[in-house]
Amino acid sequence: MRLRFLLGLLVLLPGPVFAQDVSISLGGNSLSATGVGLFALLTVLALAPGIAVSITCFPLIVTVFSILRQGIGLPQAPPNILMVGLSIFLTWFVMEPVFMQSWTDGAGPAFRGEMKIEDAFTPAYEPFRKFMEARTDPDSYARMANLRGVDPAIANSNLSILIPSFMLSEIGRAFQIGFVVLLPFLIIDLVVSAILMSMGMMMMPPAIVSLPIKLGFFVVANGWTLLSEALVKGYM
Repeated sequence: MRLRFLLGLLVLLPGPVFAQDVSISLGGNSLSATGVGLFALLTVLALAPGIAVSITCFPLIVTVFSILRQGIGLPQAPPNILMVGLSIFLTWFVMEPVFMQSWTDGAGPAFRGEMKIEDAFTPAYEPFRKFMEARTDPDSYARMANLRGVDPAIANSNLSILIPSFMLSEIGRAFQIGFVVLLPFLIIDLVVSAILMSMGMMMMPPAIVSLPIKLGFFVVANGWTLLSEALVKGYM
């Protein structure tokens, strides 16, 4: 009965009640403007992971840690969530000056309403552009510019050219670091395999014997701290 009463009440309500102006005032801003702002905010939050992967040092750090995990022989330890978390916080440590400069120049004034969003984009992005330009391999940038058909000398740091060039440079640099990181573990595997062969233990998998040795070597050397320190210093 209550449900029927409510439905009847809604039917009897006058039409103007449902045709109210959606531009009601909300602290000086219209509801439509607030909706657009919320939509833009949600869009930025949805794109935040992609932006972090594209224009920060996150690609290099997480790639090196993944190579290290494979070299030790523990593809599932540390777990992915821990690896990504450590990479995110190291990225924050490295990129904090860039973030603060971007907020001071563009994002902060736009958030406070002192600058239009379209006007704040360039000063907010400028610190990231300088960071990427300093880390981008000129050869990779020239190749991407040639694919676009633009002279690299006059490309003027086109975003569609700079961002993929930066990511390719970071991935290439990560593999170079990974090669150096894997060498000690490769030597341990070769030594263990040679010893097992000389002892006639051909049925014993070398990986089983070398795993605790590699773990002990890495722990004694304080490998996680040393590697993280070296990666961070590479951006300083």
